[in-house]
Amino acid sequence: MHKILVIEDADFVRENLSEILSLNGYDVIEAANGKIGVEKALAHIPDLIICDVMMPELDGYGVLQILGNNQKTADIPFLYLTAKAEKDDFRRGMSLGADDYISKPFDAAQLLQTIERRLKKSERLRQASAPNAKFEGFVNEAAALELLNNLSLNRELRHYQKKDLIFEEGKYPKFLYYLEKGAIKLFKTNEDGREFIVRIVAPGEFLGYLPIIKNDTYSESAVILEPSDIRLIPIDDFLKLVFGNKDVNARFIKLLANHISEQEQMLLNLAYNSVRKRVATALIALQEQGKSDIHLLRDDLAAVVGTAKETLVRTLSDFKSEGMIDIKDGQVIILKPEKMKDLPN
Repeated sequence: MHKILVIEDADFVRENLSEILSLNGYDVIEAANGKIGVEKALAHIPDLIICDVMMPELDGYGVLQILGNNQKTADIPFLYLTAKAEKDDFRRGMSLGADDYISKPFDAAQLLQTIERRLKKSERLRQASAPNAKFEGFVNEAAALELLNNLSLNRELRHYQKKDLIFEEGKYPKFLYYLEKGAIKLFKTNEDGREFIVRIVAPGEFLGYLPIIKNDTYSESAVILEPSDIRLIPIDDFLKLVFGNKDVNARFIKLLANHISEQEQMLLNLAYNSVRKRVATALIALQEQGKSDIHLLRDDLAAVVGTAKETLVRTLSDFKSEGMIDIKDGQVIILKPEKMKDLPN
């Protein structure tokens, strides 16, 4: 059964559309606005998306741009649902990667034909390219990983302690860093000196590659969260490998695309999600990085969420009283991850 995500802020239109699709054998997921639609698309990975253009909070163009930049959702057939028919709107939508338009009020038969046609085309493309793409992707990825692993071998290994500074925002890079053990926080600082953590780096990850590729200064600072072992790779060796090998080049393009997607999702969460939802999302993300027992300082966890420490502590206390987490010796242990994922915005 094909899964279709319907993103429409008008209840009557959304319910009518969902009923038609359900009666014709589709598994329907509903979203009442663009922000919720993005979250449900990433959570459920539908086979096709139908999205209204004009919506509050996040319009259909914003939805398509965010999903189009995420490798998990970039190839999902995307149909706009709109009452507008101006050529500029069509051109803008198609330039962002939309597959088709459905005009409101829509004809049920035409709607179903359009959906069926797009699903069949998507399936044909997937079947035609899957075997070769899978093999080629495996070979390229394996080759890139082997070369990158060799790049970090026999390099200078430095041991860092908690709170040690690796690099600072505004400074030029001296090395490419590879984290063998430990954890590092990447953060930005505002004019008042408050930190906002943009990412927690886990073992097996490179950091500091973007300013090297751009020949620019660091846009964020890096500080050790727990005792860490880091390999220091000379910049020239890294650049020769990136620009001299197509597999490694493709690997870092993929990393950069994922970085952009993560930043967009983070901004979306900060703009629209409640503190409870942001705290839950941050805890789940840390758990998925392998930190089942989360032992960040409360100041650091608050900086990940983008809220005050007092608000974070109060929210954690609420989660504990609701049985979703436990706190032992300062460590946060998630007990009910699915319930936390399903918290309302």
